[in-house]
Amino acid sequence: MVRRKERKSKYFRGSRTHGWGRVAQHRRSGRKGGRGFVGYHKHKWSWTVKYAPDLYGSYGFKRHPSIVVQYATINVGVLDERLEKLVEAGLASKSGDKYFVDLSKLGINKLTGSGRISKKVVVTVAKATDKALQKIKEAGGDVLIPGDEN
Repeated sequence: MVRRKERKSKYFRGSRTHGWGRVAQHRRSGRKGGRGFVGYHKHKWSWTVKYAPDLYGSYGFKRHPSIVVQYATINVGVLDERLEKLVEAGLASKSGDKYFVDLSKLGINKLTGSGRISKKVVVTVAKATDKALQKIKEAGGDVLIPGDEN
């Protein structure tokens, strides 16, 4: 089919329909095969294959929310800042120069390693990052993980 070099409307200035017939032809969504995503799995399939090949199908998997562990975390630096307040509230204890904190009583199950720690802290927590373990041990403290024999 030969492509038009000039717009069709140029030649139909006195025309009412510009060559598209009588009642509402070339007007509404029927001229484009439907509204929205209609037809992408039927009559517009060749367009889908070329321009949106990943539109259909599922990729990977998503675990059910009931089996995905949600971690409530605290950073080492934040723990260092809050130690005095935790001792005052009775949620942590101090013996000599060491602080003893059980993070599970605070509803926290993971210790992360952002920030600085200056106090000797013995922390009981379900999970801790390597960076957090390293920083607490360098400060003279220890991390106790229940069920871990190391």
